[in-house]
Amino acid sequence: MIPHVKSLGLVEYLPTWEEMKRFTNERNAETRDEIWLVQHPPTYTQGLAGKPEHLLHSTNIPVVKIDRGGQITYHGPGQIIAYLMINMRRWKINVRELVQLMEQAVIDLLAEYGVSAQSRKEAPGVYVGNAKIASLGLKIKNGYCYHGLALNVDMDLTPFSNINPCGLTGLRVTQICELGITVPINELQAELAQNLIHGLQRHLESKQSHEQA
Repeated sequence: MIPHVKSLGLVEYLPTWEEMKRFTNERNAETRDEIWLVQHPPTYTQGLAGKPEHLLHSTNIPVVKIDRGGQITYHGPGQIIAYLMINMRRWKINVRELVQLMEQAVIDLLAEYGVSAQSRKEAPGVYVGNAKIASLGLKIKNGYCYHGLALNVDMDLTPFSNINPCGLTGLRVTQICELGITVPINELQAELAQNLIHGLQRHLESKQSHEQA
């Protein structure tokens, strides 16, 4: 059963996080997986490993301390966020494999438009040259995951200058509109969701074929 994709538009961060937790707490082995595509108003989120000093300047943008892995990052309009409510056992996938799958979904999306992007072992996310274009963080509870990835498309990048993005000093940040890609954000959202689903399907098929070999 492929994940149900929901496009929720521009939604406040806190209620969305609460709904992710509720969905995860109430689901069972039969519950269909979901991918939520959203944008958020300006918000900093600080993961479990986040250090307060990585917020370099106080601003009027709220800082929300949350339960995903990773450090501090910024969300704002013009950024695609894909939240993955996935049953890890259903797809026979572990955390490291899911992180790689999410990174590859972004890399493949950018490659469709002639942009070469990479992941880094030491710093999860997707990079174009030395600039970060996508960040990710997950929470795993009882074999179910939530949170996901954020891909910069066409947004005000200024708030990133108030933080050490993902805890990395002086890290440059870029976005799709700076790479000569002018595709509407809703089309990119749909393509990203399909890349994620196809990645999960390919992973499961590979695991099943190895088991049968």
